[in-house]
Amino acid sequence: MILRPLALLVALLQTAAPGVPAPPAAREIAPGTFLVPGAMPPDRGPDGNTVILAGTTGLIVIDTGRHPWHSDGILAFAKSRNQPVAAILNTHWHLDHSSGNRRVKAVYPQAKVYTTTAVDRAIGPGGFLTRNADAARARTPDANTPATVAEEAALFLATMDASETLRPDVPVERSGAMTIAGRPLAVHVATDAVTDGDLWLYDEATRVAVIGDLVTLPAPFFETACPARWQAALDEVWANPFTLAVPGHGAPMSRDAFDTYRKAFGNFRSCVGSDKLPAACAEGWTTDVGSLLSSDADRKQATDYAAYYVGFLRKNGGASADCRSKQGSGIRDRGSGIRDQGQKGLGTRD
Repeated sequence: MILRPLALLVALLQTAAPGVPAPPAAREIAPGTFLVPGAMPPDRGPDGNTVILAGTTGLIVIDTGRHPWHSDGILAFAKSRNQPVAAILNTHWHLDHSSGNRRVKAVYPQAKVYTTTAVDRAIGPGGFLTRNADAARARTPDANTPATVAEEAALFLATMDASETLRPDVPVERSGAMTIAGRPLAVHVATDAVTDGDLWLYDEATRVAVIGDLVTLPAPFFETACPARWQAALDEVWANPFTLAVPGHGAPMSRDAFDTYRKAFGNFRSCVGSDKLPAACAEGWTTDVGSLLSSDADRKQATDYAAYYVGFLRKNGGASADCRSKQGSGIRDRGSGIRDQGQKGLGTRD
């Protein structure tokens, strides 16, 4: 018998896979600015970083992660502060940054979601997430599937069944000054970058930039990306006088560390557009960001990801197949057949 996705999720969680992580604890990184760190657990999809800003009328939660334990960390922090979540801001629609919306809104239904309308395309007919959900539902159940893989698939489908919680209550379509929960912020829209509509924030009071997946370590994730405009977005971030940048994945970065990543990104794009072997481009990436990687395991993962994405990008003219704007890629189309999921597991895993 094939269970409906929500029933399947309940059944799986009653016999959850071992090694479920504990909820991450928040720490203050600037006045009134807190980080709930994401993670990349083995054999699971990742959780992106969450940043929580204290506003005068409540908390602003920037990205909500993928897994229940990550949103448990967000909810525990709100409870400890005795402040409601007044707003949820999704930097983009990748589910490791937005699946937690439904759990946070279940506790704080008054919280308004701020994001771009790019998510409407992702969950609409033929959209990236819809294609992946259709493929997941079409798979024949397999009793030999590892419990962690089954849990990830069930969580993905449960999120898609509640996809209205991914849509904006307050659509953000252009850059400008906004006051959210009483806190003034500069909200920037990057079109056709990591996705076809990304948000990043600059808080002038603390000089903190919250930049979502414009920076991810150990490597950029290109499944839905337009790298040329992504590079332009990195340059736009650099033009602001931030002193600390919080990436979508990885530790908060100094200004110099961000510039190291920004330059490495440009070098990697140039290598992808050349005739160099993937291994050479991957080695160049890992060398360029070496100061940002803390272990041999990180360096190996960076090299493996980068080598994979050379082929991924070259097969689609230097950008994702879902990129709406491939101008300036400098790479001719070398074929198609890119799988949607890639390394990151944006929806559910392959």
